[in-house]
Amino acid sequence: MDESPMSNPFPDSASKPSRSYDDSFESNEEYRASLPDMQNAESAKILGSNVRINQVGISNFKLPLRFAMPSGEIMRLETSVNGTVSLDKDKKGINMSRILRVFYEYKDEVFTWETVESILRLYLERLGSNEARLKLFFNYPIVQTALRSKLEGYQYYQMMWEGSLGSDGHLYRNVQMDFVYSSACPCSDQLSEHAIEERNAYSIPHSQRSKARVLIQLAEGANLEFESLQKLCAQALNTETQVMVRREDEQAFAELNGAYIKFVEDAARQVYEKLDGVEEIVDFQVSIAHLESLHSHDAVAVITKGIPNGFRGEFEDFRNLIC
Repeated sequence: MDESPMSNPFPDSASKPSRSYDDSFESNEEYRASLPDMQNAESAKILGSNVRINQVGISNFKLPLRFAMPSGEIMRLETSVNGTVSLDKDKKGINMSRILRVFYEYKDEVFTWETVESILRLYLERLGSNEARLKLFFNYPIVQTALRSKLEGYQYYQMMWEGSLGSDGHLYRNVQMDFVYSSACPCSDQLSEHAIEERNAYSIPHSQRSKARVLIQLAEGANLEFESLQKLCAQALNTETQVMVRREDEQAFAELNGAYIKFVEDAARQVYEKLDGVEEIVDFQVSIAHLESLHSHDAVAVITKGIPNGFRGEFEDFRNLIC
C-alpha cells in the first residue's frame, strides 16, 4: 500500500534541514533584520511577574586594560568586568551583547573615571535603561622595599573600581582594595609573657595572615591614587606581608608583629582612624578577617564611617576574604 504524502514529512532529501555548516554563507542587512529578537519581545512574552529588574547584564568578561601609574607609565592589566543595567517592567530583556560591544569601543584607552562614565552613559542610551553599573576587578602592582635589606619586589593588590549612574545623572564612584597583613594576638602575647615570668616556660605568641577589604566612595571631582590608599592601610596596620625577605627582614618582621599586636577589633578601628577625615573620601566600609592559627574558625569585623544612607556594614560572605 502506497504511503500518502502526509505520512512522510520528508518525501525527498532536499526538504530536510542541512546538518552541515555552510562556511560560504554571508549574512546581509536584510537577513539580519529577519532574525528573531526575543529580548525585545512584547510584554505578553514575559515569564513570571511583570516587574522591574534592578540589575541585569554580564559578569566576568576579561580583557587587558591600560591604567596609568603615578610615574606616567602605562600598564596593561588583566581585568574582569561586570556590566549591568536596570530593566523596566513591560520589557522582556536586554541585548546583552551591547554591554560587551560598548565596552570594547574603549578597550585601547587609558582607563580613568571619565572613561567609566562615558561607557555608562552609552549603556543607558543603547540599552534604554535608567540605571547602569560597571565593575572592574584587577591586580595592581606596587613596588615594596624589604624592611632592612632594602631588596625590592612587586606586591599585588586586588582592586575594584565601581561606577554607577542613576536616573539623577550623578556618577557614583567606589574603589575597593584588599590589604593583606599579619596580626599577632594580644592575648597570646600576654599569656606567653606570663608563662615566662611565672614558670620560666618558653612559648611563642601566635599570629596569622589577615586581610582588610577597604571600600571607599570618592567625593565628587576627587581622585585617590591606588598608592595613596595602600599607604593609608599600611600606616594603619603596620604589619603588611612581605615580598622579598632575607634573615634580617624576617627578624624585623617578627619585631614589627611584637610592636603592633592587634585583635580584629583593633585593626578595624585603626583603619577607621586613618580613613576618617580624608577629604577625598565621602564614605567607607572596612571588612576584616583574621585567619586564626589558634582556632579552627576565623575572627571577623566590619566597620563603616557611619554617615546617613551610607554603607551599611552588611558583609555576609567572609569566606572570600580568606587568603
